[in-house]
Amino acid sequence: MLAQRTTLTLLRIALLAILLIGLAGIEVELVLIKHTEGIWELTPILLVALAILIVAWCALRPTPIGLRALQSMMFLFLLNGVAGVFIHFRANVSWERESNPSLGGSELYMKALMGATPLLAPGTMIQLGLVGLAFAFRHPAFSGSSQSILSNEET
Repeated sequence: MLAQRTTLTLLRIALLAILLIGLAGIEVELVLIKHTEGIWELTPILLVALAILIVAWCALRPTPIGLRALQSMMFLFLLNGVAGVFIHFRANVSWERESNPSLGGSELYMKALMGATPLLAPGTMIQLGLVGLAFAFRHPAFSGSSQSILSNEET
């Protein structure tokens, strides 16, 4: 039983580390590419910044409220990722139509899928959202333990 608890603790720490590395990476990437034109481009930057704070809260002192905040934020990540794929696709369609007005039908959509705006880049938000949800899944803090993730939380 102790080995299982230790394994669960290590897996939870690994998920948290993956989440933090991913959040830091995507935040730097979005700032470097100047993903800041309008509210739709700023939304992922703001979500990631807030998520970093919530993840730090959950790492240092996991509480049911903090974990619910994390779960809520990760659901927003899922929604933002799906919306981002759609927005990137629409931008590519628009670009392709401007570049070649005679394009249409499946040819237009194929070009849009391979367009200049990376269509699946917002999928990173979906992946990070799923990692965050996995971290919070059946977290011991929901059953009363509020120790730091760095301690043996599962005992």
